[in-house]
Amino acid sequence: MTKKIFHSILLVAGAVLLASLFVITGALYEYFGIIQKKQLKDELSLAAVSVEQQGGDFLKRLSPDRYRITWINTEGNVIYDTRTDAESLENHADRTEIKQALKDGYGESIRYSSTLLEKTIYCAQRLTDGSVLRISVSQATIGVLVLGILQPILIVLIAALVLSGMLAKRLSKRIVEPLNSLDLEHPLDNDSYEELSPLLSRINRQHNQITAQMRELKKRTDQFAQITASMKEGLVLLDNRGCILSINPAAIEIFGAEPSCVGQDFLSVDRSHDMSVAIQAALKDGHSEIHAGRKGFIYQFDISRIAADGETAGVVILAFDITEKETAEQNRREFTANVSHELKTPLQGIIGSAELIENGMVKPEDMSRFVGHIRLEAQRLVTLIGDIIRLSQLDEGGDMPRENVDLLSVASAVADDLLPSADSQGISIAVEGSPANVYGVKRLLYEIVYNLCDNAIKYNRQGGSVKISTVSEGGFSSVTVSDTGIGIAPEYQNRIFERFFRVDKSHSKSSGGTGLGLSIVKHAVQYHHGKIDLTSAPGKGTSIKIDFPTC
Repeated sequence: MTKKIFHSILLVAGAVLLASLFVITGALYEYFGIIQKKQLKDELSLAAVSVEQQGGDFLKRLSPDRYRITWINTEGNVIYDTRTDAESLENHADRTEIKQALKDGYGESIRYSSTLLEKTIYCAQRLTDGSVLRISVSQATIGVLVLGILQPILIVLIAALVLSGMLAKRLSKRIVEPLNSLDLEHPLDNDSYEELSPLLSRINRQHNQITAQMRELKKRTDQFAQITASMKEGLVLLDNRGCILSINPAAIEIFGAEPSCVGQDFLSVDRSHDMSVAIQAALKDGHSEIHAGRKGFIYQFDISRIAADGETAGVVILAFDITEKETAEQNRREFTANVSHELKTPLQGIIGSAELIENGMVKPEDMSRFVGHIRLEAQRLVTLIGDIIRLSQLDEGGDMPRENVDLLSVASAVADDLLPSADSQGISIAVEGSPANVYGVKRLLYEIVYNLCDNAIKYNRQGGSVKISTVSEGGFSSVTVSDTGIGIAPEYQNRIFERFFRVDKSHSKSSGGTGLGLSIVKHAVQYHHGKIDLTSAPGKGTSIKIDFPTC
């Protein structure tokens, strides 16, 4: 608040000073301009009388430094000029002040220089013989005037801002100091601004009300604690941020927590992923349920969202011992055995390497190899999880944004992305064909071509080739990926699109395959209502053609 008051005072002072300087400068410039124009008219009147009496002899005797006098005949030709030879001057009949003087007896105009840094005032008067006498004077524009006095203006401005800053700082401190010294525990005992009295009175009433509510809340909390202490089931109350509001003795025993955990984040008591996911699901859907083991027992955790006034207030967790029921039923996870195996394999590699490093069994020169192995296995794990997520999304069949996609452009992008991988194995990759448009999901179409080409490179021969062809004909847009690789035996050709199926498991492990690439291709093609045509023979390579309907 102090800064706001300081900046406001400083800003107002600066704005007022600048406005005053500009207004005064403009007013003075306008005032002296009017005086100069009047003087110019007086000079013109005197010169006109003299020219009427003495003619050009009067003008020849003049040598004005400030003014310029020009005598023009009725046709606009210059008879005499005090600064320039009359014969070298052009006709003045089209000049505004000359035309006005010839018509009305008097005329004037103002013209600016090409740089707008100077303006010239012209006054013209018609003589009795019909000729016109004109007088002019040049003066700087207001912009030049301001630039001329810019230095003193800046000095005054800086001095005023410094003084204003000092006064603003002092004034803001004096304004805020009584506010900073307020005793909110005893609002009515403060001696501050009279305007704050209503606010302090309201704070005092609220303070008393909060004190009474806290006493009532403590009473009810004690009652609630006595009731939940006798429960065999575990009970945990969380607020909307996941902090523990209450936990009964049964829940303390189940989670192995301390009674002092109230007020802490629930993650400090239970860090299991399943519980975190279940809590998030309950917050989203209103209720969730999981079965989990704790200290040799199996519990069913019922998690429900608590709502107040239409908003989420927290979560209640109820834990029931279902050890006997789970033992009898031998509950199995719905997660497939293949997924468990595939996740376990890279994790075992990571754990094994990590244990060797942790136990100091790895030589310093071999450290980079073990760390590299951990990174590769972790990357393989991430890739596997990503593939599983993509398959799950395809299984759900949710709507995805569609657009017109050119398969030839997609094929070129895939070839560019896989070129380093192909070069490392001595395999050439080429793209040919014509534009083939598909109205579909660009990301899925890219993954189709990418996975086919990635497999074609992995299962190819040294010095082999991969060719991507696109064409649009017969109401279909097609992409074909052909390779000169090891080929696929006939008995396996119907199974290669199954999840986790591998013809050559040892080669898949060494190349980092997850066994899900072709399954993603299959589901992505089905999503676009396409069809797959496979042609392959052992030792002769493989060709996979994907046809998509164009509409």
